[in-house]
Amino acid sequence: MISDLSFTVFVLHLEASRESVPIGAVALPTVLFLTGIVSLAIVGLGIAALAQRRSRSYLLIALALTTLLGRTVVGGFAMDSTIPMQLHHLFEHALDGVMAVLLLAAVYCARTTERPQVEASHERDS
Repeated sequence: MISDLSFTVFVLHLEASRESVPIGAVALPTVLFLTGIVSLAIVGLGIAALAQRRSRSYLLIALALTTLLGRTVVGGFAMDSTIPMQLHHLFEHALDGVMAVLLLAAVYCARTTERPQVEASHERDS
């Protein structure tokens, strides 16, 4: 009776036979989808922090976090064959560099901006 049933069993693996689905065909879209959701959440948190603090360093950090979302978009375009793989690598490495520069600039801005003079006025009043 079981031999009368005709069904195909799909197994995730690294392309060992014709009846199976390569793991990359499922894993890559899944990973890109999940990283897209997480990246959106992280960018949202960065924008929320920027809205609260309204400083140049928080703007630079929010922009740096946006590069994570940009990497996911570039990966999706490469998976869809909208952009060639070589260009995909170029864009992702460029986004890595942009993120590093933005984070360094945020640290620099946070360390070089003047602190409010509230502490100095409290010392004079005592």
